[in-house]
Amino acid sequence: MIPLPLARIAEITSGALSGMADPRAVVRGPVVIDSRGVEPGSLFVALKGARVDGHDFAAQAIRAGAVAVLATRPVEAPTVIVPDAAAALADLARAHVAALPQVTVIGVTGSAGKTSTKDLLARLTARIGPTIAPVGSFNNELGHPLTVLRADADTRYLVLELSARNIGHIQDLARIAPPQIGIVLNVGTAHIGVFGGKEAIAKAKGELVEALPRTGVAVLNADDPLVLEMASRTDARVTLFGRSEAAAIRAEDVTVDERGRASFTLRTPSGSGQVRLKLYGAHAVENALAAAAAGYELGLPVATIAAELSEATPVSRWRMEVTDRPDGVTVVNDAYNANPDSMRAAFEAFGVLGKGRRRFAVIAALRELGEESATLNEELGRLAGGSGLAGLIVAGPDAQPVLQGAYAAVQEASAAGPPLAGAPPFPPAAGGPPLPMGGPQAPPPVGAPVFPQTVGGPQVPPHVGGPVFPQGPAGPQGMGGVPVPPVVGGPPFAGGSANPQQTLILHVPDAAAAAAELAGWLRPGDAVLVKGPRAMGLERTAELLLGGAQQ
Repeated sequence: MIPLPLARIAEITSGALSGMADPRAVVRGPVVIDSRGVEPGSLFVALKGARVDGHDFAAQAIRAGAVAVLATRPVEAPTVIVPDAAAALADLARAHVAALPQVTVIGVTGSAGKTSTKDLLARLTARIGPTIAPVGSFNNELGHPLTVLRADADTRYLVLELSARNIGHIQDLARIAPPQIGIVLNVGTAHIGVFGGKEAIAKAKGELVEALPRTGVAVLNADDPLVLEMASRTDARVTLFGRSEAAAIRAEDVTVDERGRASFTLRTPSGSGQVRLKLYGAHAVENALAAAAAGYELGLPVATIAAELSEATPVSRWRMEVTDRPDGVTVVNDAYNANPDSMRAAFEAFGVLGKGRRRFAVIAALRELGEESATLNEELGRLAGGSGLAGLIVAGPDAQPVLQGAYAAVQEASAAGPPLAGAPPFPPAAGGPPLPMGGPQAPPPVGAPVFPQTVGGPQVPPHVGGPVFPQGPAGPQGMGGVPVPPVVGGPPFAGGSANPQQTLILHVPDAAAAAAELAGWLRPGDAVLVKGPRAMGLERTAELLLGGAQQ
């Protein structure tokens, strides 16, 4: 950051110096909210959270080299006392970016792909000048100003990721660092329960283009109608990216290799270039095009853009990280977060990467979907259950709709195929799963399997498919499950010559339990997809599976 004396920081934040704070003492950065990140010259911002109060770590921060603490009450340290520490952090960042002499601010938003696009674009802008971009997904009311405050007088580009959990959030973030270029990737179903519908999500995402000056550029996805409509909400110039003919920056002749990596011709108004992505999944094409469009607006040659995109590898953790274990098992760790759109993209990529192999997946119920939660989670289950997996593990709470959808998909696939010789049908239903919050039992669908009780948890369906395993402490029977016959028409779980429509389905309580189950299932050459909402921490499943393998 640009060095600032405490007196100036107090002026910017409307704060008061306390605790023998020297008004001439200079903060040179970084500004941190975690005392473990303090370096000599830092400013430590003491935030009070649900479990931890930063004020309790003020003295520790000073001992580690912080010049002062930005706090809401007196502490045993030189302090700038403010009414609201988060608001003061935003004020400090706003004043800071206004003082940067030559910076261009680029904002990226969308329901999915923000972090990957930000990482690609930061790689491109670094070819032109010093660039600051968020680490991982620092994209909210705290991460955004902290990223801005990392810039200094030499910074040419600030590539920022803007997240919204409600109307007005992106508008507030854009006020901190007013963008000259704004990229909107898509409007999906992430947080739809909070917003109330895709139209409201579009309204929130469009706040980025509304913040652009007349001299700015709105980079919009031509293939998403709700994004395309945002062109009418800005006076800035509009550049379109996508696969349609309407896009000035577009992908043509897209192909995907056996590992799920896309290649395409990057077409621009001034020429074309060949891109061979090292990123996994066909959805990476849209992210690459968005970054290419912004890079093109900044004057980068098409050949340079194509070359940089072709060399880019994942930067932020747990986003389509593909690791091959020494035994040939491939682990796809896409567990940073999940929504219905990113789930579809992940399973599509996994279907290509795992073609011809036994495939397994670990997922969890999606959250923040509001009234659509049960329906969308059942659709997720159908997606997973119909993906030709050898085994599916659903981890964590609220799994019932996912399990029901998965069972329905597996049963439909089984009914469509030839029966497995000697395999009995499901036992007749004796009652459906309990309704949420202890309600009465719902009548089961015709032919539904009995839901056995798990130990200490809600009722869940039994495994579908596969041989019957003996009960063990952490064996394939899971948390108190009982043996059930395999699905009619499916192949044995262990593989073989039978019909590939059979899937073993299991519910477990957490990420560690999922890894323990998979450890007993996997054989050399298998492939595993791990993906779920951030709160479930399923990246731990992938890490346990990988052990000491390089990531």
